[in-house]
Amino acid sequence: MSAEGTADQDRDRQSAGGRRRSVARLGAVQALYQLALNPGLGAEIVIGEFRLHRLGREIDGETYGEADEELFIDIVRGVARHREQLDETIAASLTEEWPLRRLQTILRLILEAGAYELAHRRDVPPRVVLSEYVAIAHAFFDGKEPGLANGVLNRLARVLRADEL
Repeated sequence: MSAEGTADQDRDRQSAGGRRRSVARLGAVQALYQLALNPGLGAEIVIGEFRLHRLGREIDGETYGEADEELFIDIVRGVARHREQLDETIAASLTEEWPLRRLQTILRLILEAGAYELAHRRDVPPRVVLSEYVAIAHAFFDGKEPGLANGVLNRLARVLRADEL
């Protein structure tokens, strides 16, 4: 096999891995939303349900892609475990006109997941975190919310990972 063929295979593997991580992030936000709606379930029950019945499965004609399960689990557990600290960090990046309690639940969860990765996943470059969670915000919102997500996560990245920007 030529060096060019090997480079193409490496790019395909990286691209597939990137898609699996993107699906994991989207799935984590959805799992966190389910947890927010049903706080009595607990993170482990929601994680188990997503692993068994959603990730990589077809539901109502929609196919969930294959996900990086390790990343999915880490984000859901991490946000659930560190929510109070994450919310304090996020609140410090919001304006008085838009306090945390005023944000829609799904937007707050997107910010929490992004803040978790910025604070606890040093293996993920901050620009990747910003790009991924702004894309997720675009998947849920057509208005100004993706811009708000971008601004807040950008401020958080400058505080939490300034050395990498």
